[in-house]
Amino acid sequence: MAQLNENGGPTAFDPRLCNRTLFSALLDARQRHGGKTQILDDPDRKPLSYDRLLLGAAVLGRAIAKISRPGENIGVLLPNGNGVAVTLFALHAYGRVPAMLNFTSGARGLLGACKAAEITTILTAHRFIELADLQPLAEGLAKALNVVYLEDLRDGLGLGAKLGGALNAKLPRSLPGAARTRPDDPAVILFTSGTEGFPKGVVLSHRNILANCYQCEALGAFEEDDRFFTALPVFHSFGLTPGMILPLVTGRPLFLYPSPLHYKMIPPLIRRARASVIFGTDTFAAGWAKAAEPQDLASLRLVVLGAERVREQTRALWQDKLGLELYEGYGATETAPVISCNVPGASEHNTVGRLLSGIDYELTPVPGLDTGGRLRVRGPNVMTGYLTVDAPGEIVPPEGGWHDTGDIVQIDDEGFLAIRGRAKRFAKIGGEMISLAAVEAYAASVWPDNAHAVVAVEDTRKGERLILITDHEGAEREPLCEWAKQHGVSELQLPKHIVCVDALPVLGTGKLDYVAMNELAAQFATPAAGVAAE
Repeated sequence: MAQLNENGGPTAFDPRLCNRTLFSALLDARQRHGGKTQILDDPDRKPLSYDRLLLGAAVLGRAIAKISRPGENIGVLLPNGNGVAVTLFALHAYGRVPAMLNFTSGARGLLGACKAAEITTILTAHRFIELADLQPLAEGLAKALNVVYLEDLRDGLGLGAKLGGALNAKLPRSLPGAARTRPDDPAVILFTSGTEGFPKGVVLSHRNILANCYQCEALGAFEEDDRFFTALPVFHSFGLTPGMILPLVTGRPLFLYPSPLHYKMIPPLIRRARASVIFGTDTFAAGWAKAAEPQDLASLRLVVLGAERVREQTRALWQDKLGLELYEGYGATETAPVISCNVPGASEHNTVGRLLSGIDYELTPVPGLDTGGRLRVRGPNVMTGYLTVDAPGEIVPPEGGWHDTGDIVQIDDEGFLAIRGRAKRFAKIGGEMISLAAVEAYAASVWPDNAHAVVAVEDTRKGERLILITDHEGAEREPLCEWAKQHGVSELQLPKHIVCVDALPVLGTGKLDYVAMNELAAQFATPAAGVAAE
């Protein structure tokens, strides 16, 4: 049965704020905060005001419009920086739809994404391709698609084009994207991580994204003078919506950094940017804190993590070294992305916070589990629909507006949501449903300073067997078995085999790469292994 959510935070979400486009929201922010207000910066240290951001979008958008058609999906293959923000709003200014491409997913994944979204043109930059050593990828894409470099577009602009763009910037609300685009039109296409075959395109409307921005705002966690620092890639919904769109449309200065993996470089830049708000994942946050001097992160007051479970050792590291509390949130690409979040004054340990205002939910019972259920959500931030390689260009909307998260959760009497595992991350062993997330937690209890992941492989006798992949050198089952005995955990819930690696494989979004880990564990999925280990 569907439940209306009454736990949105100190103030209710106002859906009227979303009756506009992202470009119009940017123009409104410019008018409200002043065109000269510096709003965007990156490591090149050439900060942009609202006026400069708008001018760049108008000039670049005019050039892009000459090589594309209205409503066309245009691939964007760029890192975090001023350029990606200018490009996104340049496309919006002229009624094109940016499709944010994950440059870490390889040629196969990118070509699949482009097929699903009917993308024929990709925008990128020579400098990025060279610095990221992506020449083979770019060359491979160019064989099937029109790869356009922003530097070439810029160099091809004549005086007339620049003056025309500058004139358009003076009358921005008359641009096609402002005058003709509607709030429920596609605003951006993102792509799932591709952990199950080809990635699916996730179409988010202008209303979806703005709704999530203002749902987050309604939590009351942000202050008017906050300064944001975003290293999460904007091809990931966490990096795009709260990380980039929210500060730009609410008038809070933003510093964009191209890679969350530059652990030693990010802390000093946070200090220089005087950032007070940062988003990340457990993996990235641990790396930043280990590399940081305490004064590097002294300006931070709000650190929100998502995409993966926050480990207790990461919390302790930030608290002991930096005196900062970590707040854990939860979301999905399909929900633009934030579904729930802990914030100061409304936080509960071992949960991911309360559902955002305006989100209805439904818990579907899961056979074999006594508590919790499979979470489905509905709200203004739920996607327009999916795009797939099987039906390119055809947007398949969520049935009845409901998105099935695939997550098993519990919601307590105060509205706090606790994730118990993925529906697809459960194994059935001897007729029992075993949470892989729970088994990972057992391993973390034994080896708290290491990273662990559990996958299930086929077992001819018991259906499935569990394989632990860990970066703890020389890990063996005996300490796990001893811990299980002391804590009343059935041996059925322990991994049969352990694979030790130098580091767990991670996707560009910061999430664990379960495709790679399933390949590591595949050696134990033979009939012989299924019998011999008993």
